[in-house]
Amino acid sequence: MSNICKLNNNTDFAYKRNVNTPRIALYLNMSINGMITDAGVNSLMVRLFMQGTKSRTAQQLSEELDKYAIEFTSELKLDYIKFKFVCLNEDFEKALEIFTDIIKNTTFEDFEKEKAKLEGEIIAELDSARAKVIDSYYKNIYENHSYGHTNTVILENLKNVKKDDVINSYKTILDNSKKVITFVGDLDFDYVKNKLEDCLGDLPASVSELPELKEPELKKSKNVEIIQEDLNQAHILKGWLVDSADGKDYPALSLLNIILGASGLSSRLFLELRDKKGLAYVVRSAYDIARLGANFSIYIATEPKNIETSLKGFEEEIRKIKTELVDEEELENAKNNLLGKWAFISETNSQQANWLAHYEIMGFGFDFKDNIIEKIKAVTPQDIMNCANKYFNDKYVLTVLKP
Repeated sequence: MSNICKLNNNTDFAYKRNVNTPRIALYLNMSINGMITDAGVNSLMVRLFMQGTKSRTAQQLSEELDKYAIEFTSELKLDYIKFKFVCLNEDFEKALEIFTDIIKNTTFEDFEKEKAKLEGEIIAELDSARAKVIDSYYKNIYENHSYGHTNTVILENLKNVKKDDVINSYKTILDNSKKVITFVGDLDFDYVKNKLEDCLGDLPASVSELPELKEPELKKSKNVEIIQEDLNQAHILKGWLVDSADGKDYPALSLLNIILGASGLSSRLFLELRDKKGLAYVVRSAYDIARLGANFSIYIATEPKNIETSLKGFEEEIRKIKTELVDEEELENAKNNLLGKWAFISETNSQQANWLAHYEIMGFGFDFKDNIIEKIKAVTPQDIMNCANKYFNDKYVLTVLKP
């Protein structure tokens, strides 16, 4: 593991040196420490960081980043906002200077223009049947929680969002957040740390502990049907609330996901529902993790006449995983698949910096991945069965979109 320390303002800093790599990556994550009531405020916020600072116009920012081939992004996640830049080693100081200017001095210009663009993009995205069924599923499984602020919820509230709401929300995050910075690349540790102290060490102090917030809750099952006349296929999404990555069931849930539907051609849902029964255009499972909770879902796109058969297919695969032990070979293949994917998505400096920052800001720790690998290797067939019986219960959300 890399060097881990705190900056003077209590920001957690992880540094990892990868020698002989020409580009460095730096991430800054800031936690969202309150339940968000106004859907769309933070979605708009992260779009506005490139619209100018007190000393640079949007055009100047864009031209300067292009000139030095600096990649800058800001992104909203369920639990935090993420800033990053990637640049050549020799341009680190220039990139950090621009990055600091954006973090400290953004003016949120072109607010109305970006608001209109966001509205148009959401409307365009919701033209997709798959996006529509996913939106409905998340809105219902995370009902009465900020995790349920899907595109349709944002679209409904966007007209109420004012520029001051965005400014105030960003100030709240700056003043009251856990802050994490990660650096991966081939520059000296002391040099990087000193530069960060100079540029970002005067940001409002990072809070030490993430607050206890309301967790998502699903008290009863929900069946949601959406009719869209011009469709020629049906989309079905069914899911349950499950343990997040800080729970003891995380290793088994991760492998259960691989076995059921996240390993492509070799997954059970693909083999049974697509290959053998010819029911699916697309079929998969997903295990989506947030800090306060997670959900496990299964999805199929099929012909409308196959809706009931597909649902029975879901039930059959769930019944088998709950009553028949997974054989050792299938479980071993799932472990190799999962750990292989993790290795693949951790190859570049940017990917490594991203995961380090993500695990720490979520409260799982910089060393989360290193610690969890042995636990994943230790999962047994009985663990998989126990997990399936614990979570695949009668409290679920089922969303069906059909013509």
